[in-house]
Amino acid sequence: MTEKRKGENQFGKLLKDLLKECSLSMRKLSQLTGIDTATISRIANQKQQPKPTHLQQFAFHLQVPLSTLMNAAGYSQDQLEDRQSDLFRSLESIQDILVSSDLLEHQFTIEKIHQELAKYEHYALTSEGKSTILKEFEQKVEQVKGAGPFIDELKVMYKNYCADTQSIERRRILGSVLLYFILSTDIIPDYVFPFGYVDDCLAVQIGLERLSKLEGNNV
Repeated sequence: MTEKRKGENQFGKLLKDLLKECSLSMRKLSQLTGIDTATISRIANQKQQPKPTHLQQFAFHLQVPLSTLMNAAGYSQDQLEDRQSDLFRSLESIQDILVSSDLLEHQFTIEKIHQELAKYEHYALTSEGKSTILKEFEQKVEQVKGAGPFIDELKVMYKNYCADTQSIERRRILGSVLLYFILSTDIIPDYVFPFGYVDDCLAVQIGLERLSKLEGNNV
């Protein structure tokens, strides 16, 4: 119990330091992550243990390694490795597996996902595209029934897309990923086990990487 409390103390101080370094308020971090301001405040003031999903969002928006935050919060290396899904560790290795699979009717490449996402960018900014996302996202999540490690990230993306504080460029990127997930244009059909949702997962990762680069360019 003492060891866990020590981790919480370390993390609370680290979170406050990172917010200061990034010139972010807790309210602003809440807007970026979709995590309630009250929850962030409790975590920063050592009244609540951060969840791995919290830490993943903090790591992305505060531009710090996830391992740093998980260590400060008292999580073990095994828990860190469990959180860092193989689907996110190497896009190239996933591509190699899929290309060599006889289950696919055509060659799979990461570039094809980029091309599909690009098609949705403009549509995501239209009233029709926004309506599609608002009406069909939750239904699609229910259909998937939580399959894949990308669902938590998609839910945060959905909250951020709906937030009025998002820039046009961020909304464009977020919306393209959400539309890829919602619309039935999968490069890898969902029924191809065990790879059916891999392209959705990779689309999320590509979106996160683009958002990270966008924020880096705006610093």
